[in-house]
Amino acid sequence: MRPGGGRGAISGPVRVQAPAASRVLDDIPLAIDPDEVLRFQGYKAGVDVPPADVMALFDEALALGRTLMRPRAALRTYRVVRDGDRLTVDAAGSSGAVTLTIPRIAERWGAIETITAGVVTIGEALERRAAELWEARELPLAMMLDSVGSGAVESLAEYVNDQLCGEGIARGVKVTNRVSPGYGGWDVAEQALLWRLCPGDPIDVTINEACFMTPTKTITILVGAGPDARVDDYFTQCARCWMRDCAYRRAPAARTVRR
Repeated sequence: MRPGGGRGAISGPVRVQAPAASRVLDDIPLAIDPDEVLRFQGYKAGVDVPPADVMALFDEALALGRTLMRPRAALRTYRVVRDGDRLTVDAAGSSGAVTLTIPRIAERWGAIETITAGVVTIGEALERRAAELWEARELPLAMMLDSVGSGAVESLAEYVNDQLCGEGIARGVKVTNRVSPGYGGWDVAEQALLWRLCPGDPIDVTINEACFMTPTKTITILVGAGPDARVDDYFTQCARCWMRDCAYRRAPAARTVRR
């Protein structure tokens, strides 16, 4: 498929393809961004300075959280037809054709040829321990541990985005920033459609009719790719990438999501 007219739209019929098999990333050596954790505690990076007792609590919760998390991801990649803000794939088999409607995606991503749908999770052990601490009335540690889990799954989503970016460079294509249902105007109800493209079963994640996922520290993502795809829509992805010597780097690496 090649770019057609109209702001990078891809024209032509949807290609029928065999159902994609999930690729599972397991035992991921994840680095957790402290700013992400503290953001869930109400501290703004570069603005607020957490006091020493908060940082001591953060260190305790982070050390505990590392013993409880199992970062994993399930991914599936498809050819795609973009018509304005509508992305259509035909997964064949049980999934059939799936059309995602994502506001401003034509402007943000431009001409893409494939999409990768993913489910990322840190598992359920951390949230179980946070609930136990809450029941024991150890509220500060329970709340900080919960924030560690939230920050960890965000960092995990960035890790996966970086991984796909590196793989795209090897293929000579550009990879977009990730998007997720419920953010940027994308209707959260389309979580169910994204799930049809990449179910979470291989990594023990389930979803109910209200699009609520279990374990709760789970994020679904969608990433586009193509030779003329647009990147860095809402942040400079390179600033979070671990590939410091990459010839395509557009910004210095400020922090990595890999240990």
